[in-house]
Amino acid sequence: MKVFKSYLLWIISCLLSVSGMARQVDIIHGPYLQNLKETEVTIVWLSNKPTVGWVELIPNDNTHFYLCERPKFFDTTNGIKNVSDLHSVKINGLKPGTSYRYRVFAREVLSFDGTDVVYGQTASTDVFSKEPLQFTTNSSQKKELSFLIINDIHGRVSDIKCLLEAANYKEKELFFFNGDMLSEVSNRDTIFSGFMDEAVKLFASEKPMYYARGNHETRVFFARHFQDLFSVKEENLYFMFRQGPICFIVLDTGEDKPDSDIEYCDITDYDTYRSEQARWLSEVVKSDMFKTADYHIVIAHMPPLTDRTKRWHGQEEILRKFIPILNEVDIDLMLCGHLHKHIYQKPSSLIKFPIWVNSFDTVIEGTLHKGRLSIKMLDKKGNILLNHNY
Repeated sequence: MKVFKSYLLWIISCLLSVSGMARQVDIIHGPYLQNLKETEVTIVWLSNKPTVGWVELIPNDNTHFYLCERPKFFDTTNGIKNVSDLHSVKINGLKPGTSYRYRVFAREVLSFDGTDVVYGQTASTDVFSKEPLQFTTNSSQKKELSFLIINDIHGRVSDIKCLLEAANYKEKELFFFNGDMLSEVSNRDTIFSGFMDEAVKLFASEKPMYYARGNHETRVFFARHFQDLFSVKEENLYFMFRQGPICFIVLDTGEDKPDSDIEYCDITDYDTYRSEQARWLSEVVKSDMFKTADYHIVIAHMPPLTDRTKRWHGQEEILRKFIPILNEVDIDLMLCGHLHKHIYQKPSSLIKFPIWVNSFDTVIEGTLHKGRLSIKMLDKKGNILLNHNY
């Protein structure tokens, strides 16, 4: 009976395909890179139907993609291929500072009855009529690098390209979204229409984007699914990584008001979350990755401020839980957003390193050249508002 059902479904799917009535399977969002490191990367994409997904990955060795069958890395859970419209594949064992080419696949699953699986069409990114997508892994031995940071876009898609173009984004290597890219993350569609489709079009399929969650990404029910799309295969939404002589610490600063505030309907526990994060932070600054770096940059959405009259609860938590740890190690600067205005806060006895607060209409550019780290803040026209060498 099962064989007959599967055969019948297969016949129906063939008839629909021939008649043109069946909607073709397609990759509708992505692919994009997440948490690129020295020896690993996670690749994320979405299809328009339930599919099995995988990545083909090859070195950038000048051979044609069709030279031979290429290694496949499947989207799986505990050894079982996932059937979903959302796919993420983490690939380990890569070589530092090495370029790779890749394409992603989505194979339609028409029916799934026990061990009887009927497949439909397969979609993939193009390696025939255009160059394959590619990326280069990080390397602690890299001597020069560049990065850009934007934040508080709140769904203004056109501002993304405008700000990135002001900082010559095509020449940059790393990108950071430092929170509040949307005002409300209500579903997956709002994420892609609000900023990620634009990011993929501009850079995110081939250059890494690291996401420091803002307070607006913590709200409404879909906030629970944020990690389905960003830092997908990571243990936490806060993390540390190395590129060249720079060690980046990306913090998740949570919400700005107390957990008891009426706006959160008694559904948040960010004070405990920040305490857990502080314990993590106190350990990672003891690691060789941190201690052997020449520069240390902290990226966090909400800034601690020395002026107590302007601090909200979340910022007070950052000052009380994170800053004492960071004050005891060699932090060069902290890059923040949240306030919708640009601020440069000098080091003080309370916070021993400078804090740059990026606005919604400015972009931060970092460049390491000949051992010198330069940080600039630019407006949409490329005018330099702040500039400092470290």
